[in-house]
Amino acid sequence: MDALPEGVVQHILSHLSNARDVASCAAVARCWRDCMPFLPSLYFPRGAFDAVGGGPASASASAVAAADDTIGHMVDAAARLEELVVYCPFSASLLPRWLAALAATLRVLELRVDSSAAADKSGHLDSIGVAAGLEELRLWGLAMTRAPAWGRMERLRVLEVVGAVLEDAAVNGAVAACPNLTDLALLGCECAGEAVISLALLERCRLDFVGSGNCSLRFAAPRVESLEIQGFSLISLQGGHRLKHLTISKNTGTVYHVEMGKLPELDQLSLRGVQWSWGAINSVLQCAGEVKHLVMKVEFCGDYDTLQPFPEIDLVEFFNSHPKLRKFEIHGAMFAALCQKNSLKKLDSRFVIPSLEQVLVTVRSPLNAEQKLNTLESIVRYSVRLRRMVIRISQMKNCHDAADDFFEEICKFTYMNSWRVCIE
Repeated sequence: MDALPEGVVQHILSHLSNARDVASCAAVARCWRDCMPFLPSLYFPRGAFDAVGGGPASASASAVAAADDTIGHMVDAAARLEELVVYCPFSASLLPRWLAALAATLRVLELRVDSSAAADKSGHLDSIGVAAGLEELRLWGLAMTRAPAWGRMERLRVLEVVGAVLEDAAVNGAVAACPNLTDLALLGCECAGEAVISLALLERCRLDFVGSGNCSLRFAAPRVESLEIQGFSLISLQGGHRLKHLTISKNTGTVYHVEMGKLPELDQLSLRGVQWSWGAINSVLQCAGEVKHLVMKVEFCGDYDTLQPFPEIDLVEFFNSHPKLRKFEIHGAMFAALCQKNSLKKLDSRFVIPSLEQVLVTVRSPLNAEQKLNTLESIVRYSVRLRRMVIRISQMKNCHDAADDFFEEICKFTYMNSWRVCIE
Protein backbone atom coordinates (compact mmCIF):
# COMPACT_ATOMS: atom_id res chain seq x y z
CA MET A 1 0.00 0.00 0.00
CA ASP A 2 2.93 2.36 0.70
CA ALA A 3 4.07 1.99 -2.89
CA LEU A 4 0.73 3.03 -4.37
CA PRO A 5 0.13 6.60 -5.56
CA GLU A 6 -2.00 8.69 -3.21
CA GLY A 7 -4.81 8.95 -5.75
CA VAL A 8 -5.06 5.16 -6.03
CA VAL A 9 -5.22 4.80 -2.23
CA GLN A 10 -7.97 7.41 -2.08
CA HIS A 11 -9.89 5.57 -4.78
CA ILE A 12 -9.64 2.24 -2.92
CA LEU A 13 -10.74 3.73 0.40
CA SER A 14 -13.61 5.57 -1.26
CA HIS A 15 -15.32 2.20 -1.72
CA LEU A 16 -15.72 1.84 2.05
CA SER A 17 -19.12 2.76 3.48
CA ASN A 18 -19.53 0.96 6.82
CA ALA A 19 -18.75 3.50 9.53
CA ARG A 20 -16.76 0.99 11.59
CA ASP A 21 -14.52 0.15 8.62
CA VAL A 22 -14.03 3.83 7.84
CA ALA A 23 -13.04 4.58 11.45
CA SER A 24 -10.62 1.65 11.53
CA CYS A 25 -8.88 2.77 8.34
CA ALA A 26 -8.72 6.40 9.49
CA ALA A 27 -6.73 5.25 12.54
CA VAL A 28 -4.00 3.61 10.45
CA ALA A 29 -2.25 6.69 9.12
CA ARG A 30 -2.74 10.41 8.59
CA CYS A 31 -2.86 10.02 4.82
CA TRP A 32 -5.64 7.47 5.16
CA ARG A 33 -7.53 9.79 7.48
CA ASP A 34 -7.23 12.49 4.83
CA CYS A 35 -9.35 10.34 2.52
CA MET A 36 -12.49 11.06 4.58
CA PRO A 37 -13.57 14.04 2.43
CA PHE A 38 -13.72 11.79 -0.63
CA LEU A 39 -16.13 9.18 0.80
CA PRO A 40 -19.33 9.03 -1.28
CA SER A 41 -21.28 6.83 1.17
CA LEU A 42 -21.60 6.28 4.94
CA TYR A 43 -23.55 3.46 6.57
CA PHE A 44 -24.19 3.20 10.31
CA PRO A 45 -25.64 -0.29 11.02
CA ARG A 46 -28.21 -1.03 13.69
CA GLY A 47 -25.79 -2.37 16.29
CA ALA A 48 -22.88 -0.03 15.58
CA PHE A 49 -22.81 1.30 19.16
CA ASP A 50 -24.16 -1.67 21.14
CA ALA A 51 -20.84 -2.11 22.95
CA VAL A 52 -21.14 1.42 24.35
CA GLY A 53 -24.74 1.01 25.48
CA GLY A 54 -24.44 -2.47 26.97
CA GLY A 55 -25.94 -4.56 24.17
CA PRO A 56 -28.80 -4.43 21.68
CA ALA A 57 -31.63 -4.70 24.21
CA SER A 58 -31.98 -0.96 24.64
CA ALA A 59 -30.74 2.25 23.12
CA SER A 60 -29.06 3.72 26.20
CA ALA A 61 -28.26 7.39 26.57
CA SER A 62 -24.53 6.66 26.29
CA ALA A 63 -24.99 4.72 23.04
CA VAL A 64 -27.09 7.51 21.54
CA ALA A 65 -24.54 10.11 22.65
CA ALA A 66 -21.72 8.07 21.09
CA ALA A 67 -23.70 7.74 17.86
CA ASP A 68 -24.46 11.46 17.76
CA ASP A 69 -20.80 12.35 18.28
CA THR A 70 -19.46 9.87 15.71
CA ILE A 71 -22.05 10.64 13.05
CA GLY A 72 -21.48 14.36 13.53
CA HIS A 73 -17.70 14.10 13.14
CA MET A 74 -17.91 11.85 10.08
CA VAL A 75 -20.57 13.97 8.39
CA ASP A 76 -18.47 17.09 8.93
CA ALA A 77 -15.39 15.35 7.49
CA ALA A 78 -17.12 13.81 4.46
CA ALA A 79 -17.46 16.94 2.37
CA ARG A 80 -18.61 15.08 -0.77
CA LEU A 81 -21.00 12.60 0.83
CA GLU A 82 -23.75 11.45 -1.54
CA GLU A 83 -25.36 8.66 0.50
CA LEU A 84 -26.10 8.56 4.24
CA VAL A 85 -27.72 5.49 5.87
CA VAL A 86 -28.37 5.57 9.63
CA TYR A 87 -29.96 2.51 11.25
CA CYS A 88 -28.53 3.01 14.74
CA PRO A 89 -30.36 5.10 17.38
CA PHE A 90 -29.60 8.82 17.16
CA SER A 91 -30.95 12.15 18.38
CA ALA A 92 -33.42 13.53 15.86
CA SER A 93 -32.65 17.06 17.07
CA LEU A 94 -29.24 16.84 15.38
CA LEU A 95 -30.63 15.81 12.01
CA PRO A 96 -31.17 19.39 10.75
CA ARG A 97 -27.49 20.24 11.33
CA TRP A 98 -26.25 17.10 9.57
CA LEU A 99 -28.48 17.63 6.56
CA ALA A 100 -27.55 21.29 6.31
CA ALA A 101 -23.89 20.29 6.11
CA LEU A 102 -24.64 17.79 3.33
CA ALA A 103 -27.31 19.72 1.45
CA ALA A 104 -25.14 20.42 -1.60
CA THR A 105 -24.04 16.82 -2.27
CA LEU A 106 -26.49 14.38 -0.63
CA ARG A 107 -28.43 12.21 -3.08
CA VAL A 108 -29.56 9.19 -1.00
CA LEU A 109 -30.86 9.32 2.58
CA GLU A 110 -32.08 6.38 4.65
CA LEU A 111 -33.05 6.78 8.32
CA ARG A 112 -34.41 4.43 10.93
CA VAL A 113 -36.28 6.54 13.48
CA ASP A 114 -36.55 4.94 16.94
CA SER A 115 -39.61 5.17 19.16
CA SER A 116 -38.10 7.97 21.21
CA ALA A 117 -38.13 10.25 18.19
CA ALA A 118 -40.73 8.51 16.04
CA ALA A 119 -43.51 10.99 16.72
CA ASP A 120 -41.22 13.87 15.63
CA LYS A 121 -43.20 16.36 17.72
CA SER A 122 -40.53 19.02 17.18
CA GLY A 123 -40.64 18.66 13.40
CA HIS A 124 -37.01 17.61 12.99
CA LEU A 125 -37.86 15.45 9.98
CA ASP A 126 -39.05 18.59 8.19
CA SER A 127 -35.37 19.39 7.74
CA ILE A 128 -35.21 16.72 5.04
CA GLY A 129 -36.43 19.41 2.68
CA VAL A 130 -33.08 21.21 3.10
CA ALA A 131 -31.44 18.48 0.99
CA ALA A 132 -33.11 19.63 -2.19
CA GLY A 133 -30.88 17.41 -4.33
CA LEU A 134 -32.14 14.15 -2.81
CA GLU A 135 -33.00 11.47 -5.35
CA GLU A 136 -33.82 8.59 -2.97
CA LEU A 137 -35.39 8.81 0.50
CA ARG A 138 -36.16 5.86 2.81
CA LEU A 139 -37.65 6.25 6.29
CA TRP A 140 -38.28 3.49 8.84
CA GLY A 141 -40.46 3.43 11.95
CA LEU A 142 -41.66 7.01 12.13
CA ALA A 143 -45.05 8.49 13.03
CA MET A 144 -46.52 11.39 11.06
CA THR A 145 -49.76 13.12 11.95
CA ARG A 146 -49.46 16.01 9.51
CA ALA A 147 -48.04 16.75 6.09
CA PRO A 148 -44.25 17.19 6.24
CA ALA A 149 -42.89 20.68 5.53
CA TRP A 150 -40.45 19.57 2.86
CA GLY A 151 -41.40 22.07 0.21
CA ARG A 152 -41.21 20.61 -3.30
CA MET A 153 -38.56 17.94 -3.75
CA GLU A 154 -38.35 18.05 -7.52
CA ARG A 155 -35.38 15.69 -7.87
CA LEU A 156 -36.69 12.90 -5.63
CA ARG A 157 -37.34 9.74 -7.65
CA VAL A 158 -37.61 7.04 -4.95
CA LEU A 159 -39.62 7.33 -1.71
CA GLU A 160 -39.99 4.41 0.74
CA VAL A 161 -41.65 4.53 4.15
CA VAL A 162 -41.62 1.31 6.20
CA GLY A 163 -43.36 0.42 9.47
CA ALA A 164 -44.82 3.88 10.03
CA VAL A 165 -47.94 5.19 11.74
CA LEU A 166 -49.45 7.75 9.39
CA GLU A 167 -52.47 9.99 9.10
CA ASP A 168 -53.98 10.23 5.63
CA ALA A 169 -53.03 13.94 5.53
CA ALA A 170 -49.38 12.96 6.11
CA VAL A 171 -49.46 10.40 3.30
CA ASN A 172 -51.10 12.77 0.85
CA GLY A 173 -48.82 15.66 1.80
CA ALA A 174 -45.62 13.62 1.53
CA VAL A 175 -46.58 12.29 -1.90
CA ALA A 176 -47.65 15.73 -3.12
CA ALA A 177 -44.27 17.14 -2.07
CA CYS A 178 -42.51 14.69 -4.43
CA PRO A 179 -44.20 15.23 -7.82
CA ASN A 180 -41.57 13.43 -9.93
CA LEU A 181 -41.44 10.07 -8.18
CA THR A 182 -40.86 6.97 -10.30
CA ASP A 183 -40.85 4.51 -7.36
CA LEU A 184 -43.13 4.71 -4.29
CA ALA A 185 -43.37 2.18 -1.45
CA LEU A 186 -45.41 2.53 1.75
CA LEU A 187 -44.92 -0.82 3.49
CA GLY A 188 -46.40 -2.08 6.75
CA CYS A 189 -47.90 1.33 7.47
CA GLU A 190 -50.85 1.97 9.77
CA CYS A 191 -53.21 4.45 8.20
CA ALA A 192 -56.91 5.25 8.08
CA GLY A 193 -59.00 7.53 5.90
CA GLU A 194 -58.41 8.23 2.21
CA ALA A 195 -55.04 8.09 0.47
CA VAL A 196 -54.81 10.23 -2.67
CA ILE A 197 -51.87 9.53 -4.97
CA SER A 198 -51.53 11.37 -8.27
CA LEU A 199 -48.08 11.14 -9.87
CA ALA A 200 -47.45 11.69 -13.55
CA LEU A 201 -44.07 9.88 -13.72
CA LEU A 202 -44.70 6.97 -11.32
CA GLU A 203 -43.70 3.56 -12.74
CA ARG A 204 -43.60 1.21 -9.74
CA CYS A 205 -45.74 1.41 -6.60
CA ARG A 206 -46.25 -0.79 -3.50
CA LEU A 207 -48.85 0.18 -0.91
CA ASP A 208 -49.15 -2.12 2.10
CA PHE A 209 -51.49 -0.70 4.74
CA VAL A 210 -52.12 -2.77 7.85
CA GLY A 211 -55.05 -2.63 10.26
CA SER A 212 -58.68 -3.70 10.24
CA GLY A 213 -60.18 -0.31 9.36
CA ASN A 214 -61.71 0.65 6.04
CA CYS A 215 -59.15 2.67 4.12
CA SER A 216 -59.81 4.00 0.63
CA LEU A 217 -57.45 4.79 -2.23
CA ARG A 218 -57.67 7.20 -5.15
CA PHE A 219 -54.77 6.46 -7.48
CA ALA A 220 -53.83 8.17 -10.75
CA ALA A 221 -50.54 7.40 -12.52
CA PRO A 222 -50.58 7.21 -16.34
CA ARG A 223 -47.10 5.62 -16.56
CA VAL A 224 -47.37 3.03 -13.81
CA GLU A 225 -46.27 -0.47 -14.86
CA SER A 226 -46.27 -2.36 -11.54
CA LEU A 227 -48.80 -1.78 -8.76
CA GLU A 228 -49.25 -3.75 -5.52
CA ILE A 229 -52.10 -2.71 -3.20
CA GLN A 230 -52.84 -4.24 0.20
CA GLY A 231 -55.28 -3.15 2.90
CA PHE A 232 -57.78 -0.96 1.03
CA SER A 233 -61.56 -1.48 1.01
CA LEU A 234 -62.46 1.10 -1.64
CA ILE A 235 -60.16 1.52 -4.65
CA SER A 236 -60.26 3.86 -7.62
CA LEU A 237 -57.54 3.51 -10.28
CA GLN A 238 -57.01 5.84 -13.21
CA GLY A 239 -54.52 5.61 -16.02
CA GLY A 240 -53.63 1.93 -16.16
CA HIS A 241 -52.90 1.75 -19.88
CA ARG A 242 -49.25 0.76 -19.26
CA LEU A 243 -49.91 -1.45 -16.25
CA LYS A 244 -48.25 -4.86 -16.56
CA HIS A 245 -48.38 -6.24 -12.99
CA LEU A 246 -51.31 -5.64 -10.63
CA THR A 247 -51.86 -7.15 -7.17
CA ILE A 248 -54.86 -6.28 -4.99
CA SER A 249 -55.18 -7.93 -1.59
CA LYS A 250 -56.68 -7.39 1.85
CA ASN A 251 -55.65 -9.71 4.67
CA THR A 252 -58.39 -8.53 7.05
CA GLY A 253 -61.78 -7.04 6.32
CA THR A 254 -63.52 -6.74 2.96
CA VAL A 255 -62.78 -5.25 -0.45
CA TYR A 256 -66.08 -3.55 -1.25
CA HIS A 257 -65.44 -1.65 -4.46
CA VAL A 258 -62.81 -1.45 -7.21
CA GLU A 259 -63.13 1.02 -10.06
CA MET A 260 -60.75 1.08 -13.01
CA GLY A 261 -60.57 1.30 -16.77
CA LYS A 262 -59.38 -1.25 -19.31
CA LEU A 263 -55.89 -2.66 -18.78
CA PRO A 264 -54.68 -3.51 -22.31
CA GLU A 265 -51.02 -4.24 -21.38
CA LEU A 266 -51.67 -6.33 -18.25
CA ASP A 267 -49.50 -9.45 -17.97
CA GLN A 268 -50.07 -10.53 -14.36
CA LEU A 269 -53.08 -10.04 -12.07
CA SER A 270 -53.39 -11.29 -8.50
CA LEU A 271 -56.55 -11.03 -6.39
CA ARG A 272 -56.13 -12.13 -2.76
CA GLY A 273 -57.96 -11.74 0.51
CA VAL A 274 -60.42 -13.12 3.00
CA GLN A 275 -63.55 -11.47 1.60
CA TRP A 276 -64.35 -9.54 -1.56
CA SER A 277 -67.65 -8.30 -2.87
CA TRP A 278 -68.53 -10.06 -6.10
CA GLY A 279 -69.00 -6.69 -7.79
CA ALA A 280 -65.37 -5.79 -7.08
CA ILE A 281 -64.06 -9.11 -8.44
CA ASN A 282 -66.24 -8.93 -11.52
CA SER A 283 -65.17 -5.34 -12.20
CA VAL A 284 -61.48 -6.24 -12.13
CA LEU A 285 -61.92 -9.33 -14.32
CA GLN A 286 -63.83 -7.37 -16.95
CA CYS A 287 -61.02 -4.81 -17.18
CA ALA A 288 -58.31 -7.48 -17.37
CA GLY A 289 -59.34 -9.24 -20.55
CA GLU A 290 -55.75 -9.29 -21.87
CA VAL A 291 -54.18 -10.80 -18.74
CA LYS A 292 -51.68 -13.65 -19.20
CA HIS A 293 -51.08 -14.78 -15.58
CA LEU A 294 -54.07 -14.76 -13.23
CA VAL A 295 -54.06 -15.62 -9.50
CA MET A 296 -57.45 -15.79 -7.74
CA LYS A 297 -57.13 -16.59 -4.05
CA VAL A 298 -60.14 -15.17 -2.22
CA GLU A 299 -61.83 -17.14 0.54
CA PHE A 300 -65.34 -15.69 0.66
CA CYS A 301 -67.74 -13.37 -1.08
CA GLY A 302 -70.26 -10.88 0.35
CA ASP A 303 -70.73 -7.13 0.64
CA TYR A 304 -71.01 -6.96 4.41
CA ASP A 305 -69.82 -8.89 7.46
CA THR A 306 -71.74 -12.03 6.44
CA LEU A 307 -69.48 -14.46 4.61
CA GLN A 308 -71.15 -15.87 1.51
CA PRO A 309 -70.21 -18.36 -1.23
CA PHE A 310 -69.36 -17.09 -4.68
CA PRO A 311 -72.01 -16.96 -7.39
CA GLU A 312 -71.72 -19.21 -10.40
CA ILE A 313 -68.87 -18.43 -12.79
CA ASP A 314 -69.57 -19.58 -16.32
CA LEU A 315 -66.50 -21.55 -17.41
CA VAL A 316 -67.04 -20.92 -21.13
CA GLU A 317 -67.61 -17.19 -20.71
CA PHE A 318 -64.67 -16.90 -18.35
CA PHE A 319 -62.10 -18.38 -20.74
CA ASN A 320 -63.65 -16.68 -23.78
CA SER A 321 -63.25 -13.36 -21.94
CA HIS A 322 -59.57 -14.06 -21.21
CA PRO A 323 -58.23 -15.61 -24.44
CA LYS A 324 -54.56 -14.78 -23.72
CA LEU A 325 -54.48 -16.47 -20.31
CA ARG A 326 -51.36 -18.67 -20.06
CA LYS A 327 -50.97 -19.33 -16.33
CA PHE A 328 -53.99 -19.71 -14.06
CA GLU A 329 -54.02 -20.18 -10.26
CA ILE A 330 -57.38 -20.56 -8.53
CA HIS A 331 -58.10 -21.37 -4.91
CA GLY A 332 -60.79 -23.20 -2.97
CA ALA A 333 -64.18 -21.51 -3.04
CA MET A 334 -63.47 -19.66 -6.29
CA PHE A 335 -62.69 -22.93 -8.04
CA ALA A 336 -65.93 -24.36 -6.65
CA ALA A 337 -67.79 -21.41 -8.22
CA LEU A 338 -66.26 -22.32 -11.58
CA CYS A 339 -67.63 -25.88 -11.28
CA GLN A 340 -71.29 -25.44 -12.21
CA LYS A 341 -73.51 -27.84 -14.12
CA ASN A 342 -75.10 -25.09 -16.22
CA SER A 343 -71.69 -23.95 -17.43
CA LEU A 344 -70.52 -27.44 -18.35
CA LYS A 345 -73.64 -28.03 -20.45
CA LYS A 346 -72.47 -25.35 -22.87
CA LEU A 347 -69.25 -27.17 -23.72
CA ASP A 348 -69.10 -28.44 -27.28
CA SER A 349 -66.46 -29.35 -29.82
CA ARG A 350 -66.07 -25.76 -30.99
CA PHE A 351 -65.02 -24.49 -27.56
CA VAL A 352 -61.29 -24.14 -27.04
CA ILE A 353 -58.98 -22.57 -24.44
CA PRO A 354 -56.31 -21.27 -26.82
CA SER A 355 -53.37 -20.09 -24.69
CA LEU A 356 -53.53 -21.82 -21.31
CA GLU A 357 -50.24 -23.59 -20.46
CA GLN A 358 -50.11 -23.93 -16.64
CA VAL A 359 -52.88 -24.42 -14.08
CA LEU A 360 -52.68 -24.59 -10.28
CA VAL A 361 -55.91 -25.59 -8.53
CA THR A 362 -56.33 -25.70 -4.76
CA VAL A 363 -59.21 -27.96 -3.68
CA ARG A 364 -60.41 -27.37 -0.13
CA SER A 365 -63.63 -29.39 0.04
CA PRO A 366 -64.93 -32.72 -1.34
CA LEU A 367 -68.43 -31.27 -1.85
CA ASN A 368 -69.76 -31.39 -5.43
CA ALA A 369 -66.94 -33.77 -6.28
CA GLU A 370 -68.42 -34.85 -9.61
CA GLN A 371 -68.75 -31.29 -10.88
CA LYS A 372 -65.20 -30.46 -9.83
CA LEU A 373 -63.81 -33.50 -11.60
CA ASN A 374 -65.79 -32.64 -14.73
CA THR A 375 -64.37 -29.12 -14.66
CA LEU A 376 -60.80 -30.41 -14.29
CA GLU A 377 -61.35 -32.82 -17.16
CA SER A 378 -62.82 -30.03 -19.31
CA ILE A 379 -59.86 -27.74 -18.70
CA VAL A 380 -57.45 -30.52 -19.70
CA ARG A 381 -59.51 -31.53 -22.73
CA TYR A 382 -60.05 -28.05 -24.20
CA SER A 383 -56.68 -26.45 -23.37
CA VAL A 384 -54.77 -27.10 -26.58
CA ARG A 385 -51.44 -25.83 -25.19
CA LEU A 386 -51.67 -27.15 -21.63
CA ARG A 387 -48.30 -28.36 -20.33
CA ARG A 388 -48.92 -28.76 -16.61
CA MET A 389 -51.84 -28.91 -14.20
CA VAL A 390 -51.09 -29.08 -10.47
CA ILE A 391 -53.90 -30.08 -8.10
CA ARG A 392 -53.13 -28.95 -4.55
CA ILE A 393 -55.16 -30.91 -2.01
CA SER A 394 -52.93 -30.76 1.08
CA GLN A 395 -55.39 -28.45 2.87
CA MET A 396 -58.57 -30.31 1.95
CA LYS A 397 -60.97 -30.64 4.87
CA ASN A 398 -61.35 -34.35 5.62
CA CYS A 399 -64.69 -34.27 7.39
CA HIS A 400 -66.22 -37.55 6.17
CA ASP A 401 -65.72 -40.51 3.83
CA ALA A 402 -66.53 -38.40 0.79
CA ALA A 403 -63.06 -36.87 1.03
CA ASP A 404 -61.46 -40.31 0.61
CA ASP A 405 -63.67 -41.09 -2.38
CA PHE A 406 -62.90 -37.73 -3.95
CA PHE A 407 -59.17 -38.22 -3.42
CA GLU A 408 -59.38 -41.62 -5.10
CA GLU A 409 -61.09 -40.08 -8.12
CA ILE A 410 -58.45 -37.34 -8.27
CA CYS A 411 -55.74 -40.02 -8.25
CA LYS A 412 -57.43 -41.82 -11.14
CA PHE A 413 -57.71 -38.56 -13.07
CA THR A 414 -54.02 -37.85 -12.44
CA TYR A 415 -53.03 -41.36 -13.54
CA MET A 416 -55.00 -41.05 -16.79
CA ASN A 417 -53.31 -37.72 -17.55
CA SER A 418 -49.94 -38.33 -15.93
CA TRP A 419 -47.97 -36.48 -18.60
CA ARG A 420 -49.76 -33.22 -17.73
CA VAL A 421 -51.45 -33.56 -14.33
CA CYS A 422 -49.89 -34.06 -10.90
CA ILE A 423 -50.98 -33.90 -7.24
CA GLU A 424 -49.23 -31.61 -4.81
